[in-house]
This record gives sequence, C-alpha cells and structure tokens, in this order.
Amino acid sequence: MPIQYRFYPSLLNTFSRYMQGGNLSVQQLIDSINRVPTPTTAAQERGTSFEEAVVKGTDEERFNPDIIKRVRKLLPRPIVDTQVYCQLEIEDVLFYGYVDLIGSFKAVDLKTTGNYQPGRFVHNHQNLYLHALKRKGIKLMEYVITDFNDVYVESYSLTHPIDRQVEEIRQFKAFLDEHRALITDKKIFVTPGENPDARRR
Repeated sequence: MPIQYRFYPSLLNTFSRYMQGGNLSVQQLIDSINRVPTPTTAAQERGTSFEEAVVKGTDEERFNPDIIKRVRKLLPRPIVDTQVYCQLEIEDVLFYGYVDLIGSFKAVDLKTTGNYQPGRFVHNHQNLYLHALKRKGIKLMEYVITDFNDVYVESYSLTHPIDRQVEEIRQFKAFLDEHRALITDKKIFVTPGENPDARRR
C-alpha cells in the first residue's frame, strides 16, 4: 500500500486530546497540524533543559541533584544512541519521530510534568516507537518522568495493545481529508512518486 500520509507522535497526541474533549478547538488543532509557531512556555523550556542536564550534563546545577541522579540511574547502561530516528508503516501512514535514547534492549523517553497521574502514557503514540525499533532488538519503551519532586517510570512491552493508537490514526486521516483545504504543512501528505522518508535533512 503506497504511503499517503506522514504523522509524528506529538501531533497524534494532540489529536487524541481533541478527540477526548481536551479543551482544544478545531482551529487550534489545525494550527498544530500546520505547525503555526507558538511561544515556548516556561514548562517546555524547563523540560528541554532538564533533558540536556540529564543526558549531557548541561547546566545541571539548575535542578535538584538528587532528582538528576535518580533519573540517570533509570537510563539504560550503556546508552547506545540518543535522538534515534524511528519510522513505522501503518497502513498508508508513515509514522515517524525521534526517541530520546536507546540502550541494548529498551528505549527511554524523558518527560517532565507539573502534575503526574499514573498510567498517563498508556495510550501515548510514542509507544509505537517500540514497534519501529523492534528490529534493533528493543523490547521495552520506558517513560522516565519527573515532576521535579519525585521520579516515576512507565514501562511498556511489545505485547502492550496499540489498538487505540491505530484507531486514532485512522480517525486523524478522516479529519485531515475533511479539512484538506486548510492544511498547509506539505509534509503531512505524501505526493505520488515522492520519497516518504521523513528524517531531518
């Protein structure tokens, strides 16, 4: 089946939030699809800085050293690679993105939040990275999460169901086709004969 769409997890997670009635208008969703720039929030900046502090040691004095130490203990040893490109074909969709880091058997994504609820990533579209990385020997997708007071882990294996994510991908295709005239991000739709590969050039 030829690839007709390219989707990445944060966009699918935004659509999922929209579908679950998560305080998001159609216009806000379309702005997300079209990658309309929005100012980086303080929370987003702190999350990015935390990731850099944990993985690279950059400005780590900004954060609680105990939290940094606890998060590092949960990372794979050795870290095989960071910012690993993943792609997976699901019907006529190329799902793609970058996972924070991989070890020999698990992929890890670092998350920061102001308020953690257990099971938060059960239906996260990043769980599909696991299936994209299967041929690299990756058997677990782990989220290492901090609210800057404590550290939490959610771990998902290849047997964890992904039916809801696949169904949301189908619903998202229907939404895009219905609003096609409003979609300006050319990367979403694959034109016939175009190479669907989505990695950063």
